[in-house]
Amino acid sequence: MELRGKLALVTGGTDGIGREIARQLRGAGAEVIVTGRSAEKLQAMASAGFGTIAGDLSTSTGVDAVVNGVAGKPLAILVNNAGVGSEYELDDAATLESAAHCIRTNLDAPVALCTRLLPALRAQPEATIVNVTSGLAIAPRAGGSIYCATKAGLRSYTQAIRYLLKDSNVRVIEALPPVVETNMTAGRTGSKMSAHDCAAEIVAGIRSGKREVNAGMVKLLQMVNSISPALARRIMIKF
Repeated sequence: MELRGKLALVTGGTDGIGREIARQLRGAGAEVIVTGRSAEKLQAMASAGFGTIAGDLSTSTGVDAVVNGVAGKPLAILVNNAGVGSEYELDDAATLESAAHCIRTNLDAPVALCTRLLPALRAQPEATIVNVTSGLAIAPRAGGSIYCATKAGLRSYTQAIRYLLKDSNVRVIEALPPVVETNMTAGRTGSKMSAHDCAAEIVAGIRSGKREVNAGMVKLLQMVNSISPALARRIMIKF
């Protein structure tokens, strides 16, 4: 896909991977609108020349704000990147709201945006949907059960709509990052991919029209999973 002159919408585009995707898309000549919840971060992106839409995607009001914010615009690229973790604990019912918030943000919102923005994408000569999942969509870790479930659900949804849109002008890409250096992973130790490098692989995948972008160490996980899904699950469950 030629990026120059295209209009892209990047959810969660004020920080982390989303911000880097937005920057690199614009560097390639695209016009970029980002969404976010922080007024300060949105202002920083606006000052840098990006279009901005304020909205909490865990709410229907936030989803409406995003849809209305691009209404009538020639949207050609939708990047569903916004995501949150969950403080869910299996033996603590008080954490169910955290789980619900994660599900609404990570799964419900991308489904809603794909559905409601599809007419705008279909109206372009060529268009792309990028759903950002995770290596944890392939095999879960016990410490992030709800987050993993949302990403696995989004992976399944992405594969299904890719088939449904196979004869259309809309290409569907799944991007699967590894552990990336972001605010969400600030408390984790171990090797982390930079947000810049992860975004670079995703943007390259948009250019080349890949079906899946396995970023960083997810390439190795995919290889293990192709040989033995059971082994991949055993490795990742304690990760």
